[in-house]
Amino acid sequence: MQSIYFKLFLILLFTIFVSLALGKYPISFEQMLNYLYSLLISNSLDESLQMIDNIIMEIRLPRVIAAILIGASYAVSGASFQAMFINPLVSPGILGVLSGSAFGAALAIAFFDSWFLTQLFSFSFGILAVIFAIFVTMIYQNRANNSLILILGGIISGSAFSTLLSIVKFTADPYEKLPSIVYWLMGSLSYIELNQIIVVFFPMLFGILTLIMVSKYLNILSFSEEEAKSMGVNTKLIRTIVIIVATFISAISVCLAGMIGWIGLIIPHFARLLVGANNQVLLPTCAFLGAIFLLIVDNFSRMILEFEVPIGILTSVIGIPIFIFVLKSSKKALQ
Repeated sequence: MQSIYFKLFLILLFTIFVSLALGKYPISFEQMLNYLYSLLISNSLDESLQMIDNIIMEIRLPRVIAAILIGASYAVSGASFQAMFINPLVSPGILGVLSGSAFGAALAIAFFDSWFLTQLFSFSFGILAVIFAIFVTMIYQNRANNSLILILGGIISGSAFSTLLSIVKFTADPYEKLPSIVYWLMGSLSYIELNQIIVVFFPMLFGILTLIMVSKYLNILSFSEEEAKSMGVNTKLIRTIVIIVATFISAISVCLAGMIGWIGLIIPHFARLLVGANNQVLLPTCAFLGAIFLLIVDNFSRMILEFEVPIGILTSVIGIPIFIFVLKSSKKALQ
């Protein structure tokens, strides 16, 4: 399996290189090599490379790193939830985090004029939505299958915050606030700045690695509750860790770039076609594939038209046919 990791790593590096070169101001292959040589080897930039340095470091590199982190976070979170719930059709938004984050951001946009508050509200209400879903689960604890009740709690939470989002959109100023809310909900990496990446880089990386480290226990959760406990696994602790960590990195992803769907649903399915269902191999593969996928989609969003297309639209347009193909190719995994 190390060979596939190495291949995916090389593909990721190539995609990063292409992403840094693509844009309204194109950078040639030769210019990129000269820039990298000057930056990494000679440690000095002449005037001809100064503009390229500004474009890469201030505009393209932050969104490239953000795409890698967000794509990997959604993919790993989706795979973790699918393993935990033993259901290949769940996604990172199953517990309501996406709906809660969307409501929080819309609320901040409607009543405040601060990008910081928009991100803060998005993150906070995303966490709050999951807490509400867990609260619903606790009410009905021991009355039915806990995993099923948790999914139902997430559906209730997501519906509640979607309703609140509709109320905010209905009451928002239709000329100034509503267009901003709608644009944010479609997702975009265009507002990412380097100082934001510095703040979220290590928390998101830690979250991704944590889910990968507990992946061997996710394999055991595919057995019955009694069998897992007989193997010495604290199933409640593992589920708690997965829910907290997956919610945390998903909420950060939403507050950074808005609503970007389908990654956490389609990438785990595609990864299973490559490496199988062993979560110890599946989750690292999902991290690579999620990062590569979102980088490629972001390149399309920047280049296919004169203006930037919201990335959430493209992930849906690309994700739907891919999901249909993957479902057709992985019938055995769903049986």
